[in-house]
Amino acid sequence: MTLKLVIGNKNYSSWSMRPWLAMRASHIDFEEIFVPLYTDDKADKDRIVSFSRAGKVPVLIDGDVTIWDSLAIIEYLAERFPDAKLWPEDRAARAYARSISAEMHSGFVPLRSECPMNLHRPIGAVRLSADAEANVARIQNIWIECRERYGKSGPFLFGAFTAADAMFAPVVHRFRTFAIKLEGQAQAYMKTMVALPAFAEWTQAGLAETFIIERVETI
Repeated sequence: MTLKLVIGNKNYSSWSMRPWLAMRASHIDFEEIFVPLYTDDKADKDRIVSFSRAGKVPVLIDGDVTIWDSLAIIEYLAERFPDAKLWPEDRAARAYARSISAEMHSGFVPLRSECPMNLHRPIGAVRLSADAEANVARIQNIWIECRERYGKSGPFLFGAFTAADAMFAPVVHRFRTFAIKLEGQAQAYMKTMVALPAFAEWTQAGLAETFIIERVETI
């Protein structure tokens, strides 16, 4: 039975991007179901609720199993497809990868608020708050530490592509769109992510979308 992944607008939906990228980059087959976000159409809202009563995307459907949170979806996929190696094999590296993924999942609110994901936005810097600047510094530190401690075998955070890369993928877009300057290793990691075919596929599809969410476009 084919997995189904319900997602929102690729231009804006950072949470949808995470499991989508994890699956595409790991060659896990799935059917994509798109539901536009933040419309005034009640049918769109009802459709999302029909997949999950949480009323949010993404949602993964695997037969009679439904998972409705990005990180929970990735954990489910890691169990369902162990050969995909979504988490590092080394126990210490795996613990670190899960920790930074959880930190990304629950934190960095100032950066999310001040630099929303919007692929259509012309590249240009904005004045960040001290809290958002601290978020940028913390993320950069995470990336550099991952590369130095666990990334010697390849160009991603833990060498090969893992769930941690998928969790931080929308930040790559945010940093690029808002012209946030990074140090050498962090900048090199961004280039690695941008060159990833699955990342490029999502980006191209997002840029092709025409639906506009006005409250995001004002930033």
